[in-house]
Amino acid sequence: MTFLIAAAGTGGHVFPGLAVGEALIELGVDRDLVLFVGGQRIEANVYPDAGFPFLGLELRGLQRSLTTKNLGLPQLVWRARNEVVHQIHQREVKAALGLGGYVTVPTALAAHKTRVPLLLAEQNAGAGLANRLASRWADRVFVSFPHTHGLTDGEWVGNPVRKAMVDFDRDGLRPKGLARRGLDPGLPVLGVVGGSLGASVLNTAARDLASSWQGPTIQMLHLTGQGNLGPGERLSGNVRWHQVAFEERMEFFYAACDLVVARAGGGVAELTATGTPSILIPGAFGSSGHQTANAAFIAGSGAALVLPEDRIGELTGLIERTLLDSDQLRAMRAAARAIAKPEAAMTIARAMLELA
Repeated sequence: MTFLIAAAGTGGHVFPGLAVGEALIELGVDRDLVLFVGGQRIEANVYPDAGFPFLGLELRGLQRSLTTKNLGLPQLVWRARNEVVHQIHQREVKAALGLGGYVTVPTALAAHKTRVPLLLAEQNAGAGLANRLASRWADRVFVSFPHTHGLTDGEWVGNPVRKAMVDFDRDGLRPKGLARRGLDPGLPVLGVVGGSLGASVLNTAARDLASSWQGPTIQMLHLTGQGNLGPGERLSGNVRWHQVAFEERMEFFYAACDLVVARAGGGVAELTATGTPSILIPGAFGSSGHQTANAAFIAGSGAALVLPEDRIGELTGLIERTLLDSDQLRAMRAAARAIAKPEAAMTIARAMLELA
């Protein structure tokens, strides 16, 4: 029997989906029997590269402004739904999982049509439109935060992270993480990451930090996102600035970093799973102000500090007060680990097997 996982668009959807797929493999499911469904963005490379079968659909998300582009959306969704129905019949799919985003709606419609059990996983504290729509047909709904707006009956299990995050050992990984990027073990390391596609606000903030830093020498490991990469290593004043477009082995990134500046999407689950202190700068985009809600929960636990985007000019001072305070970093690491739920992928994979 085959299991279907629909996750697409950004790393915030794609990598939790991949984590569940890998958990299914660990539970004894053959890799060829886990079908991933998505569009033509990063998922079109991530899933095949991991050895999974992949169905690429012609889809796009709903535009949140008045535009004629939305007029053709129902036809695209219905066509995609029919393609998923065909795959469900052909591959004898016994359970389907949607992780939000535009691919979840046709998957949910197809599961409802074929009476295949449907599970949903929401990465954010404010549920996206797709999961809110699909929840009416779901057999089980899993959420990443104890209170998720829009999904009142969700089971709090956390956001799926890959096994490398579940087994994370900072002390054991740190020497290799530092060596991987040529970092000096004797200097503090600030990480900057804006997600798989990068974040222009954080990339600009990293440049401003490099030019304005007046404190003792630090290192900045900056994941710029594809298409935003500058020179690989630069010395800018007292900042040794290492730029990388994308890190495939994020466990080494977290192990190398003493403090991370990041957006507050679903990737905050990796920060908690690895016990990494952070400064979160929520984006105002997406559904229900979900990044603001995500950040509030993490900060409320003591694992992170939150800086609104309109106050990003204060970032350098906040970093200096935090990165150089070993006691505060130690407390933030402990707080992050205390709220982590690294077994989410395995919990959801087991639920798929049970419903199948």
